[in-house]
Amino acid sequence: MRQDVTRAHYDRLADRYDENWAYSPEFIRWMTDGILGRLSLSSRDLMLDLGCGTGLYSRGLGEHTGTVVCADPSPAMLEQLPADEGLIPLCAGAEDLAEGRITPPHDGYDAILLKEVLHHVADPPHVLAGLARLLRPGGRILVVMLPTTIDYPLFEAALTLFQERQPDPEDVAAAMDRSGLQAELTYDAFPLTFTVERYTRMVRDRYMSLLSSFSDAEIEAGISEILREHPGSEVHFLDRFAFVLGTKR
Repeated sequence: MRQDVTRAHYDRLADRYDENWAYSPEFIRWMTDGILGRLSLSSRDLMLDLGCGTGLYSRGLGEHTGTVVCADPSPAMLEQLPADEGLIPLCAGAEDLAEGRITPPHDGYDAILLKEVLHHVADPPHVLAGLARLLRPGGRILVVMLPTTIDYPLFEAALTLFQERQPDPEDVAAAMDRSGLQAELTYDAFPLTFTVERYTRMVRDRYMSLLSSFSDAEIEAGISEILREHPGSEVHFLDRFAFVLGTKR
């Protein structure tokens, strides 16, 4: 059920996904560089971008590695992938692959990326253990996730719900250790600026899956709250991320 709700959210958002998430070319480059630096990709590596969406990061990562399997449970998202023989679409979610319900097109992978995916799964340690079995010797899993508290200019009810649902990066690192991976946890942040008009439009579009938990009336009330708290023309905040890297021993 949880996976079905997530798929429906991203199917609905697919045609506006890049508009809402590609904050700027600078942000995309910053995040791509952060992923590349931690995964240490080579041109010979096979990579699995799990929860790839429209391939927002697969595109840049594919320039540094041999093949990227772009896996996502949303067919509408995968339809947005660019035509590139190095990007292989696979309609599958994290739990599908971890539990063997869907078999990926290769025997093993040198790198697996899960960017803002784990909060969608019911049992993150179970999923990480299953994905670890897909790694080749020396392979790496990189989980990119938000910390347990964020500075987003959202309304109070949304921030409270986020804290209730968001997994702790420390727990993710511990789960990797139990799965036979050597885990390393680091943090980094990127400063963001939006016009209030654009940011409230993103909230109205429910750019975060979390916002799908609120009705239209609750979203409008939340936007009124945001406008009261941020009376200027712009909002500024740090987008902080946890990077949890697990290397197969």
